[in-house]
Amino acid sequence: MSDGETTRLVAWSQELREVHGRLRDALEVVRDAVDEDGGAEAATRDLLLFCHGFCAALTGHHEGEDRHLFPAVAAAYPELAPTLRSLQQDHSMIGHLVGGLQKAVEASATPDELDRHLEGIAAIMESHFRYEERQLLRVLDGLALTAEPAQVLGPL
Repeated sequence: MSDGETTRLVAWSQELREVHGRLRDALEVVRDAVDEDGGAEAATRDLLLFCHGFCAALTGHHEGEDRHLFPAVAAAYPELAPTLRSLQQDHSMIGHLVGGLQKAVEASATPDELDRHLEGIAAIMESHFRYEERQLLRVLDGLALTAEPAQVLGPL
């Protein structure tokens, strides 16, 4: 097999764990930006930057799963259709919460209000990640999906 024909073997379960870890870390950066007392202008600027990055990464992760990962899992494991629907519903709920956070940041909400938004996202996100990992890591270990991890799991 020539270099051009080399097939990349991806350990999707490991990729998913790593992306979830990076998203957890990104959320902590956003939460730290809310907690810092560096003046309103600096905090708003930093929070806009961090929130935009985190929100885009989380949204990209869920869109990649919905478009690429979940269809591949459904094709290989049709019995997981109810689980995949539940995970997609979580994606929709998290997307709604992220939209609320973005609006709050753009409206220069108070740190307490921003923290409430972040707390809600953190709780649902963590519950979602844990459920997803419990339900899918086993099947992802053997999933034959030929795609780039960033396309399937988002740009983070």
